[in-house]
Amino acid sequence: MNRAAGSPERGSPWEKTAKLPVRAPLSTSVDADVCVVGAGISGLTTAYLLSREGRSVVVLDDGPAGGGMTRATTAHLTHALDDRYFLLERVRGDEVSRVAAESHTVAIDRIESIAREASIDCEFARVDGYLFLSPHHAESLLDREEKAVHRAGLSRVERLPRSPLPFDTGPCLRFPNQAQFHPLKYLNGVLKAFEDQGGRLYSGTHVDRVEGGAGARVWAGNHHVKAKNIVVATQTPINDLVKVHIKQFPYATYVIAAPVPKASVGEGLYWDTEDPYHYVRLTPWSPDHDLLMVGGEDHKTGQAEDGVERFGRLEVWARERFSMMEERTFNWSGEVMETLDGLAMIGRNPMDADNVFIITGDSGMGMTHGTIAGMLLTDLICDRPNPWAPAYDPSRKPVRAVGTFLKETANMAAQYADWIEPGDVVSEDEIPSGQGAIMRVGLKKLAVYRDASGAVHRFSAVCTHLGCIVGWNAAASTWDCPCHGSRFDAMGKVVNGPANRDLTSEDQG
Repeated sequence: MNRAAGSPERGSPWEKTAKLPVRAPLSTSVDADVCVVGAGISGLTTAYLLSREGRSVVVLDDGPAGGGMTRATTAHLTHALDDRYFLLERVRGDEVSRVAAESHTVAIDRIESIAREASIDCEFARVDGYLFLSPHHAESLLDREEKAVHRAGLSRVERLPRSPLPFDTGPCLRFPNQAQFHPLKYLNGVLKAFEDQGGRLYSGTHVDRVEGGAGARVWAGNHHVKAKNIVVATQTPINDLVKVHIKQFPYATYVIAAPVPKASVGEGLYWDTEDPYHYVRLTPWSPDHDLLMVGGEDHKTGQAEDGVERFGRLEVWARERFSMMEERTFNWSGEVMETLDGLAMIGRNPMDADNVFIITGDSGMGMTHGTIAGMLLTDLICDRPNPWAPAYDPSRKPVRAVGTFLKETANMAAQYADWIEPGDVVSEDEIPSGQGAIMRVGLKKLAVYRDASGAVHRFSAVCTHLGCIVGWNAAASTWDCPCHGSRFDAMGKVVNGPANRDLTSEDQG
């Protein structure tokens, strides 16, 4: 990908230093013990661990392995919950809080052991993590979290007067022995190990429907995979219309990256307590430089029109604190699925057959949650008890989170008012090349995109999940649904569920 001088490259640096593996599409019907839908870290970890148990496993994906949110992560491997232990403890109790601490800790260890056993060179490194206060929060917030993490069993977490960052962060909590890695190099290694064990990946294969029960099948066009068990690992399930999606809520997040001289920023994972919070880490880049990644500026998916400006605000925040930062070289965005309690939903799909499982609700911790999913579902499919299962059960109803549920549900319902709002533009002539906008034509609302050559493409603006009106995301060149987080590329092709069908073309002829 070429870029003009001084212009940051869209997309993550992972994609510049590792390939996104592509395999042939499914061209005939096949049988397997397990069919996994989705080839990100959740799907491939689950497939790899099941294949080690002697199960025959087939993985299906629309695109290349790691082509979804795995390539958009900043890959913090940590047991420091994004949504705080004192909040989890309040909503789910002490025991679930202990399970969260234990499972995320074990997940980091499992990633390290997989990398070692499969000889995966993925830049895995143990580093400490630091949670520091924003200027708007009192030190009592750290007091509450410190006590909660100790009750959860993380006794080595300690209070420090400041973090190792090159500015005065003020007091912080140090989480020792966390980790970081290159997510796509790791995923490539897991895929190779999976295939060496007889596993099969089919890329470019769009799953149309999932049928559980006796004779379970996953259909992709005229072909299917017949399996004893099915795992849907598509970030947000494509086989569930409503049940799961009212218990999780989509947020867009933004990241910039720029070189900094070696040793100018202390190694570690860093998070502040701002809302939305900032997250920071380094990754090796050149003999003389590391790449500093700074993320944040989150908002509900499809509910902001200033994505490009958010990159700029991140850069302002970073340059005020990292004076050694050189020219911004990358910027990209991703999507986070937040649950009511901050824990993923991993297990049997509610309202489905017992042999259909889902992995969703990453809650900003997709790398460890995805690894937890692989371990947990392997046990469930192999008929072994797993003590983590109740904590992550997708059927759970955290009644103490009813306030959050009502607020988020009201926010979702309010988005249907977009049906009666005017469009972004009155005429297609107002849309510049490479951009999109919503336009009202009579009773219809159209998603109109003008490509680089000037040609105009028109689609129904109605999301194919539950009928919300999508909006243009200039930061990612996607059409985003503000209700449940479905996303479509500029040409209307679905790229993120829960929608599983493209936007309807409205072009004539």
